[in-house]
Amino acid sequence: MEIRKRKGKQVGNLTVTEQQHQEDLQRLRDLRPIDDDFMRCLFKNNIPLAEFVLRIITDKPDLVITGCETQKDMKRLAGARSICLDAYGTDSTGKKYDLEIQRQEKGADPHRARYHSSVIDVENLHSGQEFKELPDTYIIFIIEKDFYGKGEPVYPIERINLATGKSFEDGEHILYVNGEYRGESDLGKLMHDFNCTRADDMNFELMADRTRYLKENPKGVNEMCRIMEDMRNESLKEGIKEGAINTAKRMLADGMLTLEKIAEYAGLPLDEVKKLKAERTA
Repeated sequence: MEIRKRKGKQVGNLTVTEQQHQEDLQRLRDLRPIDDDFMRCLFKNNIPLAEFVLRIITDKPDLVITGCETQKDMKRLAGARSICLDAYGTDSTGKKYDLEIQRQEKGADPHRARYHSSVIDVENLHSGQEFKELPDTYIIFIIEKDFYGKGEPVYPIERINLATGKSFEDGEHILYVNGEYRGESDLGKLMHDFNCTRADDMNFELMADRTRYLKENPKGVNEMCRIMEDMRNESLKEGIKEGAINTAKRMLADGMLTLEKIAEYAGLPLDEVKKLKAERTA
């Protein structure tokens, strides 16, 4: 039997098969700003675009963004669940903005919004500071579908004092943006752009220019292909890790091996095996 070797293509420091590369190019053509892996490149090192989008969503035309990070990891408390923010920005007054893209409604559970807000609070209050020094935070979910089904462009969530009917004024703001909303307003046009695959179909030049760069400029295309390859490798690692955990669970259920041997055979740290055992007996 003749075995043919696939030719590899260099993407950054990675080598991928030509077939994988062509599949990535096709996938890139189909991506929209509302797709998470495209969105992270869209806002990367692009404060003007982040500022433009946040001005429309928050209805603050004079908003000035002084910093923006994509895929920011946050975990300040030992043992607490970490989160990775799609886009995290700060304005000229110190207010914090977490912009999240959610294709699936389950990813926009209100408890998730609450947790994002709490983690950002912990990140922004240090030892010795007064509680009143906490900055205002805006947790913004752009959801592909109308999460609340009422046809509104934005659903602002605010705490109120039920006894007085007045705002609690704790500085926490949560906004659910309806990705299905269309209209002649800037927000309607922006949601149209978030769902476009082609730069030429977009309303706003800032969005179109960045999309055109990532889809048509060789440097931008190479950047996107590299990210898609990284995500493919990450998914593979997650699959391997999940398989190792399932193997360890079966060994624990069998009860024939020591924790040290289970860790060795499953390829997991001993501490993680001990944690799995504790969860099993809890």
